[in-house]
Amino acid sequence: MMADEDIRNLMQAILDYLVGLTPAITRKETRQREHRVHVLIEFLFFVIRKNICWRDMFTLETFTVFRRHTGIMSAGPIISLSQYLYEKGRIEQPLTMPNYQVPLPDIYEQYFIYLEQTKTFRKNYLFTSRRVLASFHSYLEHHGVNLPNLKIEHLDAFMVEFIKPFAVSTRTGYLSHLRGFLKYLYNNRRMLDKDLAPMLAGPRVLTRSNPPRFLRPGEIQSLFNTLKPDTPSRIRTYAMIHLAFSLGLRPIETSQITLDDVSFKKGQLTLPQRKTNKPVILPIPENTLKAIAAYVLNIRPKTVHRNLFLTCYAPYRPIKSHHVSFYISEAMKEAGLSSSSYALRHSYARSLLLAGRSIYEIKEMMGHENIESTQRYLYIDTELMRKVILNETI
Repeated sequence: MMADEDIRNLMQAILDYLVGLTPAITRKETRQREHRVHVLIEFLFFVIRKNICWRDMFTLETFTVFRRHTGIMSAGPIISLSQYLYEKGRIEQPLTMPNYQVPLPDIYEQYFIYLEQTKTFRKNYLFTSRRVLASFHSYLEHHGVNLPNLKIEHLDAFMVEFIKPFAVSTRTGYLSHLRGFLKYLYNNRRMLDKDLAPMLAGPRVLTRSNPPRFLRPGEIQSLFNTLKPDTPSRIRTYAMIHLAFSLGLRPIETSQITLDDVSFKKGQLTLPQRKTNKPVILPIPENTLKAIAAYVLNIRPKTVHRNLFLTCYAPYRPIKSHHVSFYISEAMKEAGLSSSSYALRHSYARSLLLAGRSIYEIKEMMGHENIESTQRYLYIDTELMRKVILNETI
């Protein structure tokens, strides 16, 4: 039986969890945070209505009923809250979603085998695909729909329940997983009467609202002049900014660097797995190497973790990609720049372009999966155009 204390505990837990989150920087992060808050508030009222006691709140059975009654398919916010409470010792175990790991019906498993044999993906691609299709199978099973009888109306209804709450970029990715499965059913298994994949429309994007943003030489100089490596956090940020600017690393790549990946003797950084699923060895400029060394020798905590960048306060843990983005963005603000960490990556791409590197060389050095991603940077090279056409410099 639920007591008033259980309600207070859950409300306080949600507040503590949300306060401890890294502040949202980008518009996408703001939307994700709003979605997280929405799900947790719905979960709070659901628990109150169903009179669920504290020990039963973060169970698979409770979440299954919550999803059925509210139509909210996203488990992420509740899983994260339960993980937070587990780490604080307030619940015995966090919520897990075994339906993303257990075998699905044979047709789904054969599709995953087909992907492994015919496609080259990053390691988490199959996991995400299984996650999306597990929810898709659960939806069809709940509504008594068999795959051979699948209609576009069923797909639209599933999208509203599962995909709609997410940000546009996330929805686009999830839709691609669903389209891939539909193509397989039609082309490879002849299970569908018509190809439903082209009919599965994603969110409309009329124009690219955020073209690549790069820093001009004066802005770069201002950023580095403003950096003050006088605290552990600032020294760590100093090293991360050097990596982003001199090697064009993504925030997630920076967060995944280990001590074993850095060779101070050779001046090299090894990235075992980039977005292209190919290992790469990059030369580290001297200033960047010195920034990393200053952090490792003077600041980095001595722990069992091999990750290069760790939190500054105990218990020491590897930092996440959103931490990298946050601290670099904060340094940008201090320099009077309204840019994100990706502006440094874009500036790196532009410097390669100005140095005369071919688009294919830039593709490999940036770790792009396809040439279309690299071609975007051809449109930001206004300096050369001004020199040639207007005899101006930036």
